[in-house]
Amino acid sequence: MATTKTIKPTESELEILQILWKKGNASVREVHEELLVTKEAGYTTTLKLMQIMHEKGLVKRDDSIKTHIYQAAVSKEKTQKHLLNKMIDTVFGGSPGELVMQALGNHKASAEELEEIQKMLDNLKKQ
Repeated sequence: MATTKTIKPTESELEILQILWKKGNASVREVHEELLVTKEAGYTTTLKLMQIMHEKGLVKRDDSIKTHIYQAAVSKEKTQKHLLNKMIDTVFGGSPGELVMQALGNHKASAEELEEIQKMLDNLKKQ
């Protein structure tokens, strides 16, 4: 598993990780077909990216059979936390409040999401 400090996926690598987090295990072909739903991508580009991700420790590869099967080597939660902390520090001057205000100001949250946010705020106030 890659350590938190080494989680630096590119945008394209994040797209692949999203697919692997959702599917669990997948071949390059399965990942490629999923990518084609939202963007144009060449099969060899997807293959090369996944090979690079394997070298970086972002994915694991089972090569015990002819068709290599990949799975994410980094957790979704750790990756989200690392990238969010980096964004808060670099884009929002270290202010999580600015991030939340920007996010809620630009995107309509559902009633369920607002309720979950309120619970988090209530819990933070109790600490």
